[in-house]
Amino acid sequence: MKKILFKGCGTAIATPFNESGVNIEEFRKLVKFQVENHVDSIIVCGTTGESSAMTEEEKMKIIRCAIETVDKKVPIIVGTGSNNTKQAIENSKLAQSLGADGLLVVTPYYNKTTQSGLIAHYKAIAESVSIPIILYNVPSRTGVNILPKTCFELSKLPNIVAIKEASGNISQVAEIANLCGDNLNIYSGNDDQIIPILSLGGIGVISVLSNIKPQLTHDMVHYFLNGNIQKARQLQLESLPLIKLLFSEVNPIPVKAALNIIGYNFGNPRLPLTPISNKNFELLKKILS
Repeated sequence: MKKILFKGCGTAIATPFNESGVNIEEFRKLVKFQVENHVDSIIVCGTTGESSAMTEEEKMKIIRCAIETVDKKVPIIVGTGSNNTKQAIENSKLAQSLGADGLLVVTPYYNKTTQSGLIAHYKAIAESVSIPIILYNVPSRTGVNILPKTCFELSKLPNIVAIKEASGNISQVAEIANLCGDNLNIYSGNDDQIIPILSLGGIGVISVLSNIKPQLTHDMVHYFLNGNIQKARQLQLESLPLIKLLFSEVNPIPVKAALNIIGYNFGNPRLPLTPISNKNFELLKKILS
């Protein structure tokens, strides 16, 4: 059985920007809020954290701040993926040297690759570090899907321990679970599919929702894992209207607006992402009130 980085809710945490760059103090406040509300892990420099729009120096600041603020209370997982294998290796080595507990590595995007290319890409990264790696499958963004048989091959590598499955394809998740068993832990990458993926043997979620509702998202997963299926299902269904709004525009546009609404100063997303529409902003205000 592979190492379990965390069971439960991992927050794919947003990054606050201001005129000077990253707003570290505001980021620290959100990290503390997450820990106080019992999230089981924090994922920095991912899609929700706008890593593709950050400088290397800004990423280092965010990683260091998260590790220092959490102080080993929960694991810190760092997004280190790239469409350039060499760059992904450098990112991964840096995150390990800064004290990350694990890595989240998205599939190559734009130039894409074949399934054999995916195996070679991930193998090269895995062999460059000693900490655990979570594969990140999000074909809607990358144009590449990690097929179940490829997951099976990658699960043979000792430090590839899990997959964040955001394909939206429940049948594919079932096949991954069947092929890989305990050799590849599964996290939901979609907040509207937490309970369906847990029902197939998943052990948690890497969540956007938990930026706003950390305790609720934590509880949803742990109710299920502890056998209270009815309560878990109830929380999943009750959360759907908010989840729908949090994905009404490209992530993380809505979640940054939601954080501003509930009292944080997260500013706007960086170009090419633009601020949320007035219509969706008003709908978020209404549901969060």
